[in-house]
Amino acid sequence: MSPDVLPDRDEAACLPELRSEALALYRAAVKAADPRRLVDRALEEEAPALAAARRVVMVSVGKAGLAMAEAARPHVAYRLRHAVVVTTAQAARPLDWARVIAGGHPLPDKGSLEGGAAVVSALAGLREDDLVLLLVSGGGSALLAAPPPGVSINDKVRLANALLRSGAGIGEMNAVRAAVSALKGGGLARLAMPAPVLALLLSDVPGDDVGVIASGLSAPVRPDPARALEVLRRHGLLDGAPRSVLAHLDDALAAPRPIPNPRVRNRVIGSNSISVDAMEAVLRKSGRRVLRVPGWLEGAVAQAAERLVALMREAADGGPAAVVAGGETSVLVRGSGQGGRNQELALRVALLFERLPSGTPWVFLSGGTDGRDGPTDAAGGLVDPLSLSRMRGAGLDPEARLARNDSYPALVASGDVLPLEATDTNVADVQVALLGRAGPDLLPGGARVEERETEAAMEPSPRL
Repeated sequence: MSPDVLPDRDEAACLPELRSEALALYRAAVKAADPRRLVDRALEEEAPALAAARRVVMVSVGKAGLAMAEAARPHVAYRLRHAVVVTTAQAARPLDWARVIAGGHPLPDKGSLEGGAAVVSALAGLREDDLVLLLVSGGGSALLAAPPPGVSINDKVRLANALLRSGAGIGEMNAVRAAVSALKGGGLARLAMPAPVLALLLSDVPGDDVGVIASGLSAPVRPDPARALEVLRRHGLLDGAPRSVLAHLDDALAAPRPIPNPRVRNRVIGSNSISVDAMEAVLRKSGRRVLRVPGWLEGAVAQAAERLVALMREAADGGPAAVVAGGETSVLVRGSGQGGRNQELALRVALLFERLPSGTPWVFLSGGTDGRDGPTDAAGGLVDPLSLSRMRGAGLDPEARLARNDSYPALVASGDVLPLEATDTNVADVQVALLGRAGPDLLPGGARVEERETEAAMEPSPRL
């Protein structure tokens, strides 16, 4: 928004209410992905399969790894042989009944390597009447590392860092990870043979593809070295890729492809779409007209911002409205600033949107359901028509900050950082834009939004 175009007094007065409503909607989305509730419900339904197992080996991997494991334990306690939990350093804490390992995220580290070795060891010597209970949530690709012979953890870190900075999508990154791992691309399930695997998955990927979630630990797929090489080529990473990685991929092209474990059942128990459904349900009860971005919001963050702003402008015509979306954008890192994809998306929306000609008040929130956005102490960003003037008033140029991927200081200066929260889950990112003030018959400002029923069956909103 240019500094000489400011909202009128009435518009500015309702912004705190809209901001509170947006924040409560974000929390409703997180609540819909509560791993404890979802695991407990799923394992109640799986009681016959659990009862039939001689012994159970529990492997829980991801940002929600500890929460999922704790919810699962009462269902398998008497049959539990081994339990390995690999999660983030922020979430890790000791359990007297499980080995808990803190892995690296977003880049693998020695802890990730330790986690991979612990999982391989726990799967050794299983029988066909045993059961592997696999609990998977977002972040598992980095947290768990088991590189093939000849590839060091340092080489994996170099590769992962290059992929993160290249702007590659999550599906592309995980295709490469799966091809350079003993556990990913169905490797964990193959190591469990002849035992069956029951996998409960919290999905943070497009289409809830089990071959992409945590790089497909239990997927009925085989690693695809040809696709991995194509991803590296597409993003200009072949010349800089570690030689050990390229040698492994070349060898894998000529080797027989491994046979998947035929005794695997994958259940997606929570997903980004379910969390967006929760926001949509609350909004429709509030009386707002809701427009939903179809499918998965992905691709370059600049293009995602343009798409969202176009829908926001359309939604602003016709009374109080909302736009909801979910997914995971990618940022091509060109500068050395601080930020994350959600903060950059929020700043881009603020710059693109300006003030609506009608004077409609608005807010826009983009946040990670894991409560963290990039290497910062923020979960995302929450902007409004005054955000840019607050930044400029603090002496910051938002356009210049954006050019060097430095969204975090800009949002801190304007008071628009979404607070860091420990959510114990991860189903990627969610976005919500609120346009127009809520009237007396609409939801009164968000303080009780997340207490509303969010699981009711509702007719779908218009998809654009």
